[in-house]
Amino acid sequence: MSVVGISGSPAAVLRRLPVRRTKPRLRLTRRGRLVLVVLFLLAVGGLAAILSPASRAADPAGPPAVAVVQPGDTLWSVVERHRPGNAPFAVIDEVRRLNNLDDFTVFAGQHLILPAE
Repeated sequence: MSVVGISGSPAAVLRRLPVRRTKPRLRLTRRGRLVLVVLFLLAVGGLAAILSPASRAADPAGPPAVAVVQPGDTLWSVVERHRPGNAPFAVIDEVRRLNNLDDFTVFAGQHLILPAE
């Protein structure tokens, strides 16, 4: 069998046809893809660690604020005097917890540890 203009055996025809040379494509194995993903995640994690703000968790705590109860004071008046912008009920509960108070009674001259602002 012959095609018009091409004669000879099929092997001879293939040898005479021009061969188009292409660059081989980059092929990654499963292990290669895994390595690239791990490297990408490490780079993102390192960048996040560098750009994140420093934590203040390790700063040494200063001495707690202490209030001295004056004659006629209540927990409410002490909290309003020392923590005026905060919710009084929440601060009173925190003062009671910090000072191991079972009730709401305070005495003149008593020292109360106040929660941090």
